[in-house]
Amino acid sequence: MKKQVLIITYYWPPAGGPGVQRWLKFAKYLPEFGIEPIIYCPENPSYPIVDETLLNEIPENIKVIKQPINEPYRFANILSKNSSKQISSGVIPKEKKQSFIQKLMLYIRGNFFIPDARKNWVRPSVSFLSEYIQNHNIDTIVTTGPPHSLHLIGLQLKKQLSVKWLADFRDPWTTIGYHKALKLSKSSKAKHIQLESRVLQFSDKIIVTSENTKKEFQSKTQQPITVITNGYDSHKIQRPIKDEKFTLAHIGSLLSERNPKQLWKALEELLSENDDFRSAFQLKLIGVVSEDVLQSMIAYGLELYIDNLGYVSHDEAMQQQITSRVLLMVEINSENTKVIIPGKLFEYMSSGTPIIAVGPKDSDVATILKTTNTGHYFYYDDKARIKSQILLYFEAYKSNSLVVNAIGLEQYSRKSLTKRLSEII
Repeated sequence: MKKQVLIITYYWPPAGGPGVQRWLKFAKYLPEFGIEPIIYCPENPSYPIVDETLLNEIPENIKVIKQPINEPYRFANILSKNSSKQISSGVIPKEKKQSFIQKLMLYIRGNFFIPDARKNWVRPSVSFLSEYIQNHNIDTIVTTGPPHSLHLIGLQLKKQLSVKWLADFRDPWTTIGYHKALKLSKSSKAKHIQLESRVLQFSDKIIVTSENTKKEFQSKTQQPITVITNGYDSHKIQRPIKDEKFTLAHIGSLLSERNPKQLWKALEELLSENDDFRSAFQLKLIGVVSEDVLQSMIAYGLELYIDNLGYVSHDEAMQQQITSRVLLMVEINSENTKVIIPGKLFEYMSSGTPIIAVGPKDSDVATILKTTNTGHYFYYDDKARIKSQILLYFEAYKSNSLVVNAIGLEQYSRKSLTKRLSEII
């Protein structure tokens, strides 16, 4: 008989975006290691991104329990539907460009909904799950955040029922980049720190996605912390024909602060100096792109070379990773974001397409790219090195020798990562 584990998650198909992939894949492979996952998720969520194709990836015979959730984004839509959708998806304009409505919505979100806008789901979930757990003899639960309010469900269930509780942090809590944009009052900041501390102290085990997050949490708790990164699922990979043009593709959200101007400058110089490059180059943008970033690209003369495809399904995004010539990854240039390892990195690495990543110093991404030989990492001010690497890739493209000789990727396969998770459970 398989061991039952209750997984409490906000994101579940048809949710799109990176948040859904981690536990969708864990749920797929856990039964192979003697564990039966039971999914608890909202019945009527306000997902900022929807991908109906992911419904086809839900494992057969998996038990999914749903309960209603009351979210403020429905009411925020009355003020501004567009701003509400942007904020809920993490696309926050720079402060000087924020409208009065956007500033008001950010203030309300930051100070009246702590830790986040899903806080109203905590009490009814605890009420429902406490009875469900006892009736079905479940002794282990997992909460995954963000939204970090779901960890408060785990905290209360732990206190009431003494279940074994694993808290999975896909991103940090109080040090995550967008906290600074939420216009938090002093008391609101203190409340976040207090709630984070309680979760870190009372959970039996903590799972994080990067070594830097582990280091941060080790300074806040004595509880055991394990790094299980995100990963890739190898069975879906197909090998279509590569793009005819020399395509540099960014797949995912380009937030306002993900704006590497020295990269745009390097591309501007290459377009100006190299006729072959100018004839062959195309910049593909796949996903939500901030207007600030678009305007910055245009200011550097890239407008004629941009192919802005918008949001596409996960299947299409993976195809684009493989058909593109070079993949671009950009993280916000700050101390807080060095702990972030975007989930798409591992799918990027498995695609066979070389990667150019731009981000902060001491990032875990730099280490992973170097040890797997799948790409190169640059800081925001590395214009000369970025330009040189793009030119090297372009020369390889012209000679039909632009390939990746990856090493050590198997450790990041979803099945290998799930095996590690099963051992913790």
